[in-house]
Amino acid sequence: MSKIINGDASDGIASTPRNSADSAYLGWPDVESAPDGFEVFGGPGNETVSNGRANGTESVLTSVSMRDDLAQRKRDTLKRCTEEAKRLGRQLLFGMITALTLQSVPLPADCDLDAEVLHTVSSTKAKRIRVRNSPLRAHTWKAVSVAGRVRMNQHVFAIDLFHAWAQLAVHVPLLSLIALGDSIITATAQQPSLAKGRDASDIHRDFAVFVDGLASFNGKTACVRAAALVMPNVDSPKETECRLALQRHGIPCPVVNYTIPGMSFKSGVSMTLDMAWPEYRVGVEYDGDQHRTDKAQWRRDQGKRDRLRVRGWMIFSVTAANLVDDSARSELAFSVARQLAIRGMEFDFRVVAMTVEQLAATQRR
Repeated sequence: MSKIINGDASDGIASTPRNSADSAYLGWPDVESAPDGFEVFGGPGNETVSNGRANGTESVLTSVSMRDDLAQRKRDTLKRCTEEAKRLGRQLLFGMITALTLQSVPLPADCDLDAEVLHTVSSTKAKRIRVRNSPLRAHTWKAVSVAGRVRMNQHVFAIDLFHAWAQLAVHVPLLSLIALGDSIITATAQQPSLAKGRDASDIHRDFAVFVDGLASFNGKTACVRAAALVMPNVDSPKETECRLALQRHGIPCPVVNYTIPGMSFKSGVSMTLDMAWPEYRVGVEYDGDQHRTDKAQWRRDQGKRDRLRVRGWMIFSVTAANLVDDSARSELAFSVARQLAIRGMEFDFRVVAMTVEQLAATQRR
């Protein structure tokens, strides 16, 4: 049965008899009030509880709107890079966040690099491109000689995404480095010119090999820690944040982007869940703004969740409000953990969340 650590049973999940888990499939499981601001689908009726907590600014939208935004940013950045290359009369190699934008990867919101300038990379200080009154910012990256170069046009090249990720290891917190790794694997898999016949799992394996082979540099420790938690098939950084929030409380890693067997939309597209523990029929979905403001998207979500509820699934619909601070994340984790325990999962729940560094250490053992 599930255990609780960092506190007494009265503070968290009490031991759950096996017959309680069995009853979850005979009728509706006992569902307590949802944490503030998110919905639970799976009880006698849908339940929403809110104390008026602001949702905050969401940095990630749904996949369609996010792709549109990334495409526009790529066009704008490529235009600027091309103009600078032509002005200097030479080809330019871009790295850091500029390379991410050129290859349709969402930028970490907490990166300490200036997103308004264009970041070039060279193998040595002597080769850096330094021009006065220019939007170019020159960086040195010793591994340029072994890094892949992606041709954007005859004037502009971008360093490959794995190396761009490693470059940012000293410019973003560990959680954001993990989310960026997830995003890079997804972006690579979605672009045939970058995937080169590989699926997301293949790319993830290549990513692990890349990290293992990194030469020593200031950010290598962060890269190794982050790589232990990077996963394929993650659709947005907010989904990464949600997954890690749960894992930091001891909840086992879910299956991400889970395809539900035998269920599809009228269009024939398979139904999926952002995160799921299929054996226990518990799922979590992150809903960005469009899930609430787009009526068609909202109806699609409700229809899917209603069908899952009939099949005995418990679905947690999460928004930015549930990830805004430690208290909100803890409430979310407790509610998910409770349902998993009721349905028979055995694990040690942590009342006090691990740090991301501590979580990464558990994955490397």
